[in-house]
Amino acid sequence: MAALIPNSQSILDYAFYPRSVTVVGASDQPLSAGYHFLKHLLDLGFEGNIYAVNPKKDSILGVKSYPGLKNVPGEVDLVICCVSTDRVLPLLNECKLKDVKVVHLFTARLGETGRPQALELEKQIKVTADQLGINLIGPNCMGIYCPESKLSFGYEMPAEPGNIGVVFQSGGAAGLLVQDSALLGLRFSKVISYGNALQIDESDILDYLSNDAKTGIIAAYFEGIRDGKKFMRSLKAVAQKKPVIAIKGGRSKSGIRAVASHTAAIAGANNIWDTAFAQAGVMQVKDIDEMMDLLCLFDMLPPIEGNRVGIIGGGGGKCIIAADLAEEAGLSVPPLSMEIREKLKDIVPALWDWLGNPVDFSIWGDDAFKAAEVRQVLADNPDFDCLITQMSDDNPMDDEWWTAIIKMEVDSIISVHRRKTRPIIAVLSSARPGYADLQNVRWRTISELRSKLISEKVPTFDTMAEAVRALAKYVNYWERKRYNP
Repeated sequence: MAALIPNSQSILDYAFYPRSVTVVGASDQPLSAGYHFLKHLLDLGFEGNIYAVNPKKDSILGVKSYPGLKNVPGEVDLVICCVSTDRVLPLLNECKLKDVKVVHLFTARLGETGRPQALELEKQIKVTADQLGINLIGPNCMGIYCPESKLSFGYEMPAEPGNIGVVFQSGGAAGLLVQDSALLGLRFSKVISYGNALQIDESDILDYLSNDAKTGIIAAYFEGIRDGKKFMRSLKAVAQKKPVIAIKGGRSKSGIRAVASHTAAIAGANNIWDTAFAQAGVMQVKDIDEMMDLLCLFDMLPPIEGNRVGIIGGGGGKCIIAADLAEEAGLSVPPLSMEIREKLKDIVPALWDWLGNPVDFSIWGDDAFKAAEVRQVLADNPDFDCLITQMSDDNPMDDEWWTAIIKMEVDSIISVHRRKTRPIIAVLSSARPGYADLQNVRWRTISELRSKLISEKVPTFDTMAEAVRALAKYVNYWERKRYNP
């Protein structure tokens, strides 16, 4: 377990690196949140002290259970509260007696309901916490995932840490981001879902991640904010130091209604958010898929400050579509220079004056196995800032021949990537194969090769449209940083 930072400058260190965790409301019932939070600690292998509080049980999942927090024998840095709303205030008083540093209130059905009684109780919880000097995450949130300290709020979350920090108002969306991103080879430093932000809010978390040496990229999801001026200060400060990719939840009328019932946040006008993100230098995306696309580029590629792309692979129609999509996204697709063509004479003498950018694979015929050499020629040439390569995933040949071709293409891409002469992006369709389709050699091979590319840290996209959309935003970010360091 990572050691807690001595003389910490932030209370959030105790949330991300607690020496001990107590699950209040722990349970042996699999439908209970208290069961899952305790199991997450055990499954990921939390190395500090784990305590369970349940007055009706002596032991839960092999962990000794105590009737109350005050009965827990050791110090407690973090409490995960899984009890009903009427038991929160008495728990806070117990937390004071135990000198608890942070309380994660998973407990929900408070301000987000809009009910007067729940709103009043939420106010009392905040007043009491402030008076007692207790720090709250939530309520109505999933809390902390920190693989370095072996904390988690979900299943199938990687044990290996990475450099992506996440501040999400929504716990479900945060879990989805982590679990889906794992399939793309992404790993995370710290993830926090903060829900209603009764006390510790989005600005506090942004400030923390801004100064966190383990975090290099930040992904954020906001529904509303508590303090506009504080938020803008924090957002500008962190975006000056690290790439920030953000989703604003509640852009439509129905989305605004959903925000109010989800975290009791005030969504705010879209143009205000758009302006805030633009002024701070934050990259705004519409959904988690687009966020993951950009995260892949920031995690796997060096900075790219030019927009000239070389596009390699695919048949005639795919190449035309690729060129259109790239230019429409704001990228440049320059023609092949005579210098490149002269080098191609020795490699593909029958095609050197015919090939263009994009490089059309449908005209290769028996020269198909020389595509790797052509790809390297383009990668070595300064005419291009980045390469995008489309796989032969349309399978126009028999399985044996096609398998040999596409494996050769992947090996070539990995070779270019390892040489680091030019950043390279792969487009390899995953389509939507069903379970039975995975018995087909085509889909098994594609799945195998996607995993191989991802293991080599090659950004791999399902479609050209996704690739160029992400690349254009990535290039624009580094271009802005060049002129506004």
